[in-house]
Amino acid sequence: MQRLIPENPVAAGLATGPATLDRITRVVVRLVRVPLNVPPVADAKVMTGRQKPFSDVPCLIAEIESAHGPTGLGFAYSIRAGGEGMFAHAKEIAGELLGEDPNDIARLAEKLAWAGASMGRSGLAMQAIAAFDIALWDMKAKRAGLPLAKLLGAHRDGVRVYNTSAGYFSSDDGAVREGVARAVERGIGGIKLKVGQPDPMKDIERLEMVRRVAPDTPIMIDANQQWDRITALRFGRIVEPLNLVWIEEPLDAHDAEGHAALAAELATPIATGEMLTSAAELMRLVDLNAVDFLQPDAPRIGGITPCLKVMAAADHKRIRLAPHFVMEIHLHLSAAYPQEPWVEHFEWLEPLFNERLEIRDGRMWVSDRPGLGFTLSDEATPWTTATHEARP
Repeated sequence: MQRLIPENPVAAGLATGPATLDRITRVVVRLVRVPLNVPPVADAKVMTGRQKPFSDVPCLIAEIESAHGPTGLGFAYSIRAGGEGMFAHAKEIAGELLGEDPNDIARLAEKLAWAGASMGRSGLAMQAIAAFDIALWDMKAKRAGLPLAKLLGAHRDGVRVYNTSAGYFSSDDGAVREGVARAVERGIGGIKLKVGQPDPMKDIERLEMVRRVAPDTPIMIDANQQWDRITALRFGRIVEPLNLVWIEEPLDAHDAEGHAALAAELATPIATGEMLTSAAELMRLVDLNAVDFLQPDAPRIGGITPCLKVMAAADHKRIRLAPHFVMEIHLHLSAAYPQEPWVEHFEWLEPLFNERLEIRDGRMWVSDRPGLGFTLSDEATPWTTATHEARP
């Protein structure tokens, strides 16, 4: 009887030949808690009692070394709970990369997903994988001697930039005015303001205050999922004369149909997607025409590999892009997006790195440094709470 399975089977896609150029020799993951240099941060989710303020950002750092180098650096993050879980999952799957060719990023992303398949392909599992995926892309761009944006194929060297950190509810009106003025003076091109207070008229008052401080600056607002459909529609109609760039997360992040209905009804563009944790969830927003600005978060959906797939689908429908947070990664992805995008400026993770991004003329600029263009600062060492090393 003919054998259907060879005696020494090789898993599909794993056979190697002359095109295999390198091997991963060491993987290090660490959990780093980055303290915020501001009062505990609060948005509408805190105002409505759903969450508590936070004062640090847990980051999962991955460093990948290979026989021929260079070392790749990647990271993911969590807000509030989740950091320990990300690290635990990353620790379990890190060894799956040993002996692999780091150039095979798409296949390795799939391998890591299958290693923890019972955890699913969203949420914590994808966020742990993201740190590895991003490190592999950093390594590939460094090997090519190119900034990641140039490796991907840049459409521009500078991306319109807006600031969010000045507009939180944890800052009083005076602090908001100072933060907005400071951001505009620095050359930032837009300001995002948190809304969603129990009394919507207080949101309007703060919005009008920011407009007075920065009369010629584009303004976005972010409700952090705190409205129902009727409230969102009413508020959206009230602010239409203000010519806002967008209204962000007016509804529950998973209410794709509700966002689609708002996008069809309001003249002000709708933005959402940051809280979704899989490419499939973001694809649903695209399929339903639920957004005018799609806001993927690469570390939340598994890294750069799935984010590129989502970006391609969004571009096909001419949807605009405004990735969430982690400007250190999203600057490169935004620079490579065909439609003119926005990138979000946050100072929170800057202490992790030795380098700083250049901001001028309302834009954030891609540097000439290869890869992501960042190295870990010495401050990351005392903030590290757990470390794991995988090697043969």
